[in-house]
Amino acid sequence: MSDFAEVIVIVEGPTEQLFVKELLGPYIARKNVFLTPIILDKPGQKGGDVKFARAKNDIGLHLKQRGDTWVTLMVDYYGIRSDWPGLQEARQKSDPGAKAETINKATLTEVEQLFSEYTRGSRFIPYVSMHEFEALYFSAPEVLASEIGVTLEVVSSILEECGEAEAINDSPNTSPSHRLRKLSPRFKKTTTGIAIAKEVGLERMRESCPLFSAWVERLELLSTNPP
Repeated sequence: MSDFAEVIVIVEGPTEQLFVKELLGPYIARKNVFLTPIILDKPGQKGGDVKFARAKNDIGLHLKQRGDTWVTLMVDYYGIRSDWPGLQEARQKSDPGAKAETINKATLTEVEQLFSEYTRGSRFIPYVSMHEFEALYFSAPEVLASEIGVTLEVVSSILEECGEAEAINDSPNTSPSHRLRKLSPRFKKTTTGIAIAKEVGLERMRESCPLFSAWVERLELLSTNPP
């Protein structure tokens, strides 16, 4: 049995790529699980416009390349398009956990059907988060408030309104990144954002975001369960 695992992490954009490379990768490497972030190929598309028709091509490509690696997909519910497996059913559910279970199960089923020859041992791990990546910053409201130059009450009021960090994503105008740009016009996803993520830290994110934490835990255990 192998005592380490290699994982291709297909991410939505450069912010998520930096997060995996600079924070999540080193954090999970302690468990002998090594992550390589790859940006989803989206020709002619901007971030937050993720079609399954294109995502499946990247997923299949990396499943086929090496049979001894895992492939995981990190995209957000806010950005996926209408062709995504399970999306219509997920939209009928109000609970974030139920939405996540529905859409991730449907995504896994579709990928296993499309690439059955390459998905033995469930080598594919979908993670369609129920929020934009920036929602993770709200895991430590005092840190976020300090980093963007607003009072703690301002950030806390957003959390009180939504209930929890993973629920901050109910419309384009109230998405986490939109809220942050409104509070701090100088906010930049790939610079300010990653600096905030480092200050918040993975442990605080996991404490506040159970769906995110469950995905991280699954990745951590891969070194003991080779494909």
